Amino acid sequence: LKALTYGGRWRRKTGPKWVGAFSEVVMARERATGKMVAIKCIPKKALKGKETSIENEIAVLRKIKHENIVALEDIYESSNHLYLIMQLVSGGELFDRIVEKGFYTEMDASRLIRQVLDAVNYLHSMGIVHRDLKPENLLYFSPHDESKIMISDFGLSKMEGTGGVMATACGTPGYVAPEVLAQKPYSKAVDCWSIGVIAYILLCGYPPFYDENDSKLFEQILKADYEFDAPYWDDISDSAKDFISCLMEKDPEKRFTCDQALEHPWIAGGTALCKNIHESVSRQMRKNFAKSKWRQAFNATAVIRHMRRLQLGTSFGGSIHSSNSLSNPQSRAPAKSQSVDCTPLSLKDQSCHGGSRLLMCIILELNITVFALV
Repeated sequence: LKALTYGGRWRRKTGPKWVGAFSEVVMARERATGKMVAIKCIPKKALKGKETSIENEIAVLRKIKHENIVALEDIYESSNHLYLIMQLVSGGELFDRIVEKGFYTEMDASRLIRQVLDAVNYLHSMGIVHRDLKPENLLYFSPHDESKIMISDFGLSKMEGTGGVMATACGTPGYVAPEVLAQKPYSKAVDCWSIGVIAYILLCGYPPFYDENDSKLFEQILKADYEFDAPYWDDISDSAKDFISCLMEKDPEKRFTCDQALEHPWIAGGTALCKNIHESVSRQMRKNFAKSKWRQAFNATAVIRHMRRLQLGTSFGGSIHSSNSLSNPQSRAPAKSQSVDCTPLSLKDQSCHGGSRLLMCIILELNITVFALV
């Protein structure tokens, strides 16, 4: 790594900075070119115990280059800090932009999802699984109306091994695939499930899974228990519903891959409708994804409790009691979930402690996501 001198290559810009739990993000300008970047400044003392996560994200970011993925441009270090020089993304969060629009259609949603599919398909071709796709990680490159969408946050991403199967349960409840929540071995198909959940929300404004009771929420996800509720889906095409169903398929072996999804008529065949659905979708997004709700932390204790129950005998698709979906989708108001990484213990550890040592680790987010630069 190179030593960073603000008075050398980069000049820090005055203005807002974004302070997180372990770091701060500032804007800077490259002296030679005038190019604006985002610099994430991470105190080395905050990295203790998180070295593996950091090394993983840097390894992934160094390997990839795609127009719809936030790029890592350089890495520097000083005696006390690690600096990640990232592409500046200034267009804001996905849902904010949709709510601000005056006109929004299925075709707009289709174009958004196509960009995400292109980027994730590229990742999968490189042997990389993102594992934490969600709306908060989809940012607009610039404030311009025709701005492209960018995928960020590779803190939970993983390079597939030779077998292409992973076992560490991680992701964001609400967007995570059933096989991950059930702590079953999984593959890059988990990303396709998450894209299906995002597409669902883009077309109605509320999530496919929600319950005030966390255990019932997990049951819904495990059973892929979702519906296209009336009247919110009455004006949405059958092609869009079919596309979502192909991605939100409980069986990962039957679930669409990114390649298959890119060939679906709703993406490639012109079946996405041009009717303005902005009023309905934006109303639901305001109710269900208000910033005050996005910023709430997910109840990780409930996840731990659920994972322990799975380890103690509840099997995927087994003896889980059914629960009724909410009759009023307008009441669905999920909190913004924090990404979690649960590494299953060995059978030896479980037998000694009855499964009680299952750990839930909140992962430090390393990517540069400048959420509200306008």
